[in-house]
Amino acid sequence: MAEPPKGPRGTSPGRGDEPDYQWLYGSDRTGAGSSASAGGGAGHDPEPTRMLPTMNRPGSRSSGAPYEAPAAPRGGGSGGGKGQGRGTATAPPPRPPSKPRRRFRFGWVKTLVLVWLVFLVAVPLWAWSQVDKVGTDPGGDRPAEQDGTTYLLVGSDSREGLSRQEQLEFGTGKGEGRRTDTIMLLHTGSGPNLLMSIPRDSLLEVPGYGVTKVNAAFAYGGPKLLVETLELATGIRIDDYVEIGFGGFVNVIDAVGGIEICPKTAMKDPQANLDVEKGCQEADGTTALGYARSRKTSNLGDIDRARHQREVVSAVGHEAASPWSVVNPVRYFRLADAGSDSLRVGKDTSLLSTMRFAWAMTRVDGESGLTCGVPIADLAVNWDQERADRLFRLISEDRTADVPKSLCRPSGLAG
Repeated sequence: MAEPPKGPRGTSPGRGDEPDYQWLYGSDRTGAGSSASAGGGAGHDPEPTRMLPTMNRPGSRSSGAPYEAPAAPRGGGSGGGKGQGRGTATAPPPRPPSKPRRRFRFGWVKTLVLVWLVFLVAVPLWAWSQVDKVGTDPGGDRPAEQDGTTYLLVGSDSREGLSRQEQLEFGTGKGEGRRTDTIMLLHTGSGPNLLMSIPRDSLLEVPGYGVTKVNAAFAYGGPKLLVETLELATGIRIDDYVEIGFGGFVNVIDAVGGIEICPKTAMKDPQANLDVEKGCQEADGTTALGYARSRKTSNLGDIDRARHQREVVSAVGHEAASPWSVVNPVRYFRLADAGSDSLRVGKDTSLLSTMRFAWAMTRVDGESGLTCGVPIADLAVNWDQERADRLFRLISEDRTADVPKSLCRPSGLAG
């Protein structure tokens, strides 16, 4: 008997083209029991589906545990961008590289600033150590303490430290000892600063020597006797003392680059080595010294000389207070060195008091302060005692703001 023809694999005879899926479920491929229905009728026992064993993945904790994908690193993986899956964190932008060079430069700036500050402090301290200190307290019965501060400024004609060439250049001669051509009182306090000249030929009572010229007190007894003489004549207590010699005077002016002087007439004085034209002009230290010392080029003599001295002192203060004196280290050092070279101060005068004095001298130019000659009655420089006493009382009471023009005149003469 011939076998029935076999259809394509997966089809059963007698069912047309209906596919037979029994082979897929593990049924007997020989056809035994194939008469059972595809729904799993009697006589058909397909092989049950088998579970494939789970393969352990590297890093798994147990053979039976399901595989877990490793967590993405914090901040996103290396394949970030538009193709990343949803929920993947985006990596932050990289930090900019450090700039050690800028920090290096900034460190140098701090070092330079520190060195500059040390220089600004060290130079005045060094200069102060070079300054001579002298006794100025006369003792005895002195005026009581007063408000404000009154300085005695003395321009000494001492030739100490000057070479023969400098004596000829400055026109100082070879005089011995210490005398003074410049005597001024500077008062600072609640009102405007007041700078008052006292002509050296003023006739005053000098304790122990009778009535004589005021500069004789300095020649006889130095700063102590001069302080005593002025306190007795004015009733003003002198708190601090500052003295500068010829050499220091010239060096200070040269250190600030010269000053401006404004002579009202042409001046020619061979004894002071002075020859200047009328009008405002620049003057070096030697010229300014001759301008401040000369008294034979004017009919007012010592009165005009005192006015020139106040003009020069005020100009020096103005130049010294310039910011350039601090910004330029060479000028700063030269100014401090020149100021200490021929400077003498009272033993009770501190560095702070001296610095206040220097600052006050920048504010006595007639706009920021008052400049006066002591009130006098005539060209012989006899004091006008009534006017002088009024001015002295206002100064001793620290009331410079109440000083009228009639009491504070450049020449000291009334009207």
